[in-house]
Amino acid sequence: MTESASPDAACGVLNVNDIMNFLPHRYPFLMVDRVVSMTYRQKVSAYKNVSINEPFFQGHFPGLPLMPGVLIVESLAQAGAFLILHGLRAEVVKDSVFLFTGIEGVRFRKPVIPGDRLDLECELLKQKMRLWKMRGTASVDGIPAAEAVLTAVVAPRREMP
Repeated sequence: MTESASPDAACGVLNVNDIMNFLPHRYPFLMVDRVVSMTYRQKVSAYKNVSINEPFFQGHFPGLPLMPGVLIVESLAQAGAFLILHGLRAEVVKDSVFLFTGIEGVRFRKPVIPGDRLDLECELLKQKMRLWKMRGTASVDGIPAAEAVLTAVVAPRREMP
């Protein structure tokens, strides 16, 4: 992971092993299975395969398994992290943490159930210093399941308690 040659550079597919090089999340909180496409600091498309084996389905809800909305939003945030982290030097990614600072206008449109492929798209709206703002949409079979405007900060790990 080195600086990208140009802001117009596009990134190809990233599998789960590549994803784990960027994100510190691990099972059961790794919510992105594959990054399908990415345009440097503009847009990312990814997905999560939703399986009945997900631990949250044991309690949400017995007999009516629904993916919790907060985890759909978390999936969007993890996908959105690639907009910011892709193109940074490996040592910067390793020494930083991507943290939510705000979630605005969240709307849940369609339940997400086992067997669904949750498609995740995030588009960068603006960036100021270490603060990033993006619009995220999660969909299943082309039908929006959730949408939100997310803000996040990339903070050095040494600033964490």
